[in-house]
Amino acid sequence: MRLKLFLIVPCMLALCFVRGIAQNMGQWNPHNREYLLSIEEMYSLADSNNLSIKAQRTAVEESIEAVKVAKNGYLPSINAQISVGYNGDGIITDRDFSNSFVAEIPAFGNNFALEVSQVLFAGGAIKNGVKISELQSQLAILQEEGNRQDVRFLLVGNYLEMCKLENYLKVFDSNIEQTEKVLDNMRSQFEEGTAISNDITRYELQLQNIRYQRIQVENTMLILNNQLARTLGLPIDVTIVPKDNLAAGDTSLRYSYGYWLDLTSHSSFALKSADARVKINEHIEKVTKAEKLPQIAVTAADYLNGPVTIEIPALDKNFNYWYVGIGMSYDFGNLYKSNKKIRANQLAIRHATEQKAVVQEQIENAVEAAYIRYNEAYSLLETKRKSLSLAISNYDVVSYRYDNGLSLITDMLDASSQKLDAQLQVINAQINIEYNYYKLKHISGTL
Repeated sequence: MRLKLFLIVPCMLALCFVRGIAQNMGQWNPHNREYLLSIEEMYSLADSNNLSIKAQRTAVEESIEAVKVAKNGYLPSINAQISVGYNGDGIITDRDFSNSFVAEIPAFGNNFALEVSQVLFAGGAIKNGVKISELQSQLAILQEEGNRQDVRFLLVGNYLEMCKLENYLKVFDSNIEQTEKVLDNMRSQFEEGTAISNDITRYELQLQNIRYQRIQVENTMLILNNQLARTLGLPIDVTIVPKDNLAAGDTSLRYSYGYWLDLTSHSSFALKSADARVKINEHIEKVTKAEKLPQIAVTAADYLNGPVTIEIPALDKNFNYWYVGIGMSYDFGNLYKSNKKIRANQLAIRHATEQKAVVQEQIENAVEAAYIRYNEAYSLLETKRKSLSLAISNYDVVSYRYDNGLSLITDMLDASSQKLDAQLQVINAQINIEYNYYKLKHISGTL
């Protein structure tokens, strides 16, 4: 009994672990190596495995450490120096180098120094330097988020394309089945003498064309599957199966233009990055202006030296002394150097501000264009659905007339091609709505 429990418990734990992975990373089918993934699950996998996102995450960590380094400017500087050495004897001469004699100096020498300084005033250079590092860290975070949005938009584009191609396969399968039935009917009519062999040949050619188009779709899906697998960090031999049932034409998603524009103004990483660059240049200007001000620091030091060589003969003793005070340093060269730097900084601020305005304009144009295309996609879908209805009606009429000897095989082939094309166009229009919706989310930075 104990042995059975010993074997059952680990198996149950392992099963729970596998189910946990399936819930977090999509449904995994170990028999045919399929991943049934939703869009959100795909995003989660990309956040964990995508190489581009990992690189940007490392850049953020690097920028956070840079902020800590900049804050070291608030800390006191502590310098210690210690040395021991061998002292040679000194030689004393007159000023004309005559009457020389040897002044003995103890052979063993030692030096120890400890110096501490703390900046009290630097004109805001340290504070603004820290602020620059913090803004650069924010910029790195924004770039990481922007890169994540780009990766997600790439993924969702491929995901939608795979959904479209899956529906293509269903249409092709349906048309292949229907074409084979028509061929069977033609062969029966040929045996009865009411159809000619040329009609059968031409329709068989139509069937082969459809089958070839189906092969092209399968190959395209394989290419997209491998691209998605690499981007998500999955094995290449895994088959990714879209899980989401995309409801094209859902009017609840049709927010107003004002909604998307307002959302973009608050969430766009491009706008936030442009604003951060303006602020970085403003603080760089403040650092430059701080160079025109003196730097004041409190200092303290302690020295222990030996032997004492300022006496003749030298004293074989240690000499210890210390001091505490306030010092001021000033580079007078900054009086005429800093003005040029400040002018350059002001131009950099103006350039960054103008670039922010350019980004604002580009984003507004992008939102407007995407919104127009998004609404246009609904009209296109309605048009394509009507076209499909007409194509099906036309095919039914032509098929009936052909069966009764009232139309030619060319009419039948045209009607069949028109129906197939109309079916594919409806699928394109459905996916086009989804794509334009996700494009709006990408522009607004909310993917």
